[in-house]
Order: sequence, then C-alpha cells, then structure tokens
Amino acid sequence: MSRSKKKTPVTGMTTARSEKEDKRHANRILRRVSKPDPENAPALREVSDVWGMAKDGKVRFDPTDKAGRKLMRK
Repeated sequence: MSRSKKKTPVTGMTTARSEKEDKRHANRILRRVSKPDPENAPALREVSDVWGMAKDGKVRFDPTDKAGRKLMRK
C-alpha cells in the first residue's frame, strides 16, 4: 500500500490531524446528560459545539501542484 493515493482532493482546513479528543469529550457529556433519563436523551449536536472543535471543516485543493501531490499520498 505504499503507493496508494487518495481518490478525492480534500483535506482538513487547519493543522489539526483529527478531532478525536473533541468527539470523545462530546460523547462523554452526552452520556452524562442522558444517564438520568435515557428515553428523552438530547441529540449529540444539542450537547456539543461542532464549530468549537479542532478542525473547521474541509477544503478542496489542486492535486496537480507540488503541495497537492504530497497531500494526495496516504
């Protein structure tokens, strides 16, 4: 798999590698809030703020330039 390439030229908008810690924190809050009454549990988006996480969405890039070719490698 050393020569595998991404199929779509999309990457995260900031330098953060992932949002794993932010998602773990949001799910912990959701479990804590829904523990007393699991039938009326709120949605994950009601408890967490997706705009406050490490990455701010995704952005397309040009796969033909030098930086784009580097980003296309897995």
